[in-house]
Amino acid sequence: MIRIALTGGIGCGKTTVCDFFSQHNVPVIDTDIIAHELVKPGKTALFEISDYFGSDILFNDGSLNRKALASKVFNSDKNRLHLEYILHPKIKQALQLKLNQLTSCYVIIAIPLLIETNQQADYDRVLVIDCEEQQQINRTIARDQRSLSEVKAIMKSQVSRQQRIAVANDVIDNTQNINTLQSQVDLLHKKYMKLCKP
Repeated sequence: MIRIALTGGIGCGKTTVCDFFSQHNVPVIDTDIIAHELVKPGKTALFEISDYFGSDILFNDGSLNRKALASKVFNSDKNRLHLEYILHPKIKQALQLKLNQLTSCYVIIAIPLLIETNQQADYDRVLVIDCEEQQQINRTIARDQRSLSEVKAIMKSQVSRQQRIAVANDVIDNTQNINTLQSQVDLLHKKYMKLCKP
């Protein structure tokens, strides 16, 4: 089974591309969803995070206040690295369990911070979703209701477009319309299916 790591900056369209691959009955594993599961109330990771960052990153019901945590992480390398230290081994373990259950020709694994966390060598191919920086900003503000300064801080914490493209085996250009995006996914699906065949 070919393991394809899908990545891209915030607002590049990773979720939409994953949905298009799913329409081809390709298994898609989103490490963000795994991370969300790991920080639910009662989970070990949430105890470790609140122990380190303080109880003010929790809502009154004990669930994680992502914005409060983000504000502590985006402006501090030390905090970001500690969060990764808590979460990444647990994400990898949960991911491997999911991979062990698959028998498909190939699998898409969405990893937003693939290059930032230097994981690209763990996968057979890297697929980068790319778009203009201004498009990233506009899409993220529209989707997440974040401020311009928040979006720029997130983008600054991520690697540049050039750095992502430099390690890519395949690049999807998401600067055009949704139909162009889907046709690129369709072509890549055919390519990956051919790569699977002995």
